[in-house]
Amino acid sequence: MALRWFSAVGSQIARQVSNGCPKDPSAKGSMDLTRMRHVEEAMKNSSLNRKIEVFRMPLDYPRYKKEDYERMEEWRVDQLLREYGLNSAGSLEEKRAFAMGAFLWSDQY
Repeated sequence: MALRWFSAVGSQIARQVSNGCPKDPSAKGSMDLTRMRHVEEAMKNSSLNRKIEVFRMPLDYPRYKKEDYERMEEWRVDQLLREYGLNSAGSLEEKRAFAMGAFLWSDQY
């Protein structure tokens, strides 16, 4: 899969570079500079240099009790929700209630 992605990005960059290069073989020096500029521009615009956020499911399920969530600090609630790819918008009480609803079983809530 990684090889397929790498080859797709490489061919995209090659297409971007070849679209702007001069076709006249006598313009060899200008072709090198033009090609270099297009390669640099293509690399800036390619997905290789973009920050990619990937969702990673933690291996362990959080083992907190209701009391733990009620006393939990905001930074810890934010970190816990972010680890599981959940939105952490809202007030501290809303975040705590969301985390309890997401991670506690109905008999624990």
